[in-house]
Amino acid sequence: MTEPRDTTFNSFLKYCVDYLSWFQKAANVLAGICYEHVDVGATPKTLVMRRDKVELFRYEPIAERTVETPVLIAYGLIGRYTFVDLQPDRSLVRGLLDKGIDLYLMDWGQPGRGERWLTMDDYVDYIHEAVQWICRETGHDKVTLLGICEGGVFATCYAALHPEKVKNLVLMITPIDFHADIDDPAAHHGLLNIWIRSLTLEDIDRMVDALGVIPGEFMSSIFSLMTPMRSMTKYNVDLIDTVSDKNLLMNFLRMEKWLADRPDHPGAASLQWVKELYKENRLVEGRFELSGRIVDLRAIVAPVLNIFAHDDHIIPPTCSKALRSKIGNTDYREIELPCGHVGLFVSRKSQGRLPESIVGWLQTRDG
Repeated sequence: MTEPRDTTFNSFLKYCVDYLSWFQKAANVLAGICYEHVDVGATPKTLVMRRDKVELFRYEPIAERTVETPVLIAYGLIGRYTFVDLQPDRSLVRGLLDKGIDLYLMDWGQPGRGERWLTMDDYVDYIHEAVQWICRETGHDKVTLLGICEGGVFATCYAALHPEKVKNLVLMITPIDFHADIDDPAAHHGLLNIWIRSLTLEDIDRMVDALGVIPGEFMSSIFSLMTPMRSMTKYNVDLIDTVSDKNLLMNFLRMEKWLADRPDHPGAASLQWVKELYKENRLVEGRFELSGRIVDLRAIVAPVLNIFAHDDHIIPPTCSKALRSKIGNTDYREIELPCGHVGLFVSRKSQGRLPESIVGWLQTRDG
């Protein structure tokens, strides 16, 4: 009689062989990648203006122009602009360039203790100087502002204070009513709002007094705690699933590079952002003041395109949609996409639809 085979042991040996083969392949992939290869924000652009640490870039055109009015992108201070140009196939910047947009971008640089006293007033003024430069160099008297997240608040304030300089206003995941999440039925919406509103004013003052800024590392930890399971599993589940495929691994590493490059937030601007907007909700109530002037949302006369994410756990849709009832202009459109805060820019579903929607909207208002 033939002895039965030890199938359990044979399966174990096969598992070991397969695992070693996978490990060798993954090691070869990793060995061929260095820091410079993880190239976020790589779409060609030219520095055209600098003031302090703030820089204005113009992207190199790659298609025949379809919209005459220049578009200026203003990202927030809480992250780096490279997020909108993560890689060629996941890039709002490249999507707009492919469709013939004359595109500019504000880079706020890396604020440090030396920027302790910079306020939101200063950042709106940086936008004003950039707009003036663009108008002077291109011969246009207005620009289209494309504001993202905190940069969308800057753009909104600018459009209210300088309506004569704004042709169109495009906002993406931009909070306007910082308390709208209170009545939002979705439990996962507004976690950041709830946490910030729970802080005492003394907590914020102590951090800024001690450090001069709100450190980028601190903000990174807060965002990680908002999605704890995702933060816990991405290195021991997601990374293992992608490490042997170079394209998937590069996608993963580019996102991690952007997350690790979170700048510090200037102290004085942080106090305005947290105290006057998140806690006191002054913008939507018509009590927010910049450079001695009230930011009156009814003063916005430019057409507005308001884009937000249905599953956004950082900027709840209700906080963005509140703009509709506050502006004086009637040419207003909303686009709600079925994704989250990050997915709006990097998900496969939004890559074609997002730039196409923006450019199509701009083309009908470019007269």
